[in-house]
Amino acid sequence: MGRSNDGELETKEVDIASVSSSRRHAANEPCVHKVGVPPKPNLLKEFTATVKETFFSDDPLRPFKDQPRSRKFILGIQAIFPILDWGRDYNLSKFKGDLIAGLTIASLCIPQDIGYAKLANLDPQYGLYSSFVPPLIYAFMGSSRDIAIGPVAVVSLLLGTLLQNEIDPVKNKFEYRRLAFTATFFAGVTQFALGFLRLGFLVDFLSHAAIVGFMGGAAVTIALQQLKGLLGIRNFTKKTDIVSVMRSVFGSVHHGWNWQTILIGVVFLAFLIFAKYLGKRNKKFFWVPAIGPLISVILSTFFVYITRADKDGVQIVKHIDKGINPSSVQQIYFSGEYLTTGIRIGAVAGMVALTEAIAIGRTFAAMKDYQLDGNKEMVALGTMNIVGSMTSCYVATGKNTTTT
Repeated sequence: MGRSNDGELETKEVDIASVSSSRRHAANEPCVHKVGVPPKPNLLKEFTATVKETFFSDDPLRPFKDQPRSRKFILGIQAIFPILDWGRDYNLSKFKGDLIAGLTIASLCIPQDIGYAKLANLDPQYGLYSSFVPPLIYAFMGSSRDIAIGPVAVVSLLLGTLLQNEIDPVKNKFEYRRLAFTATFFAGVTQFALGFLRLGFLVDFLSHAAIVGFMGGAAVTIALQQLKGLLGIRNFTKKTDIVSVMRSVFGSVHHGWNWQTILIGVVFLAFLIFAKYLGKRNKKFFWVPAIGPLISVILSTFFVYITRADKDGVQIVKHIDKGINPSSVQQIYFSGEYLTTGIRIGAVAGMVALTEAIAIGRTFAAMKDYQLDGNKEMVALGTMNIVGSMTSCYVATGKNTTTT
């Protein structure tokens, strides 16, 4: 019996050891779970999902879910006018900062807007008008905290070039102005439609290289066009290519250049470059490059006035109409031969203006860590240009006042 029991015990120990060993081997082996093959997607469902991801990736209707009707109405109004949302947290401290920023930007934009209107072949007051009404509209509807609103060099030059190919701005000033307002109206319609249809993703297809190349080329073209004013040339080519401009410049050396104009231009150009250098070198003088253009306008105007240099060929702005923006609704072409032209020029100018505004707005938003809704920006920019076209403004957009 003892031997039998001992044998049974040994057998049981062997069995337990073998079971433990098998469990250890099983524990070390990876577990395999069979996953079923997903059902083949329906073509309609796949198309619907793609459209939703493309146009409604941010799910704009999510805040409205499970909300009472009154709350949905308030959220809808705030979506159209973001000022009703962030305006509740506005205080005196923010107002002081905005007041200083507004005065600084105004001192920079006033001389700029006069020059930009010249690029668009319009009277100076239309550049000033374009920095009055559009910013008011954008303040209620826009979402960027940092961009300034008004005419910019690239769009002004583009608009002036395209418009003068259709109507002579000197011989037919009134018709030219009407076409400018028409183009502005349809630029706004184009921008609004892109935002309303949630096509903001189209801007992402513009490569960085293409934008940089376009801006660089525009800067060169604008600089060449400024040679007319810097050298005091009265009869200047209407073409913008470098060959035509250089031929016009050097062809006017003996009879077209005005040395008083050149002296004034070079002196104040050097002053502006020095002001910009000073502002970058010492942060305490950040306000110097901002107010530099206005100082240049005041000092140069005073100098020309006391020396009567305008009698010797120095060109001056002369009279600028006073008052707020007059209505221009009746001047927009809603029919006739220039309607198609206005739509075509407006669409091109609107897309270029939109690209610049979105690019600058997103840059600031990324730097300061806040969200910028491209579709809302398009709606805001489009609305302000539609209203602007009815109040004697031409195409305005977002800009960085430190570079324009």
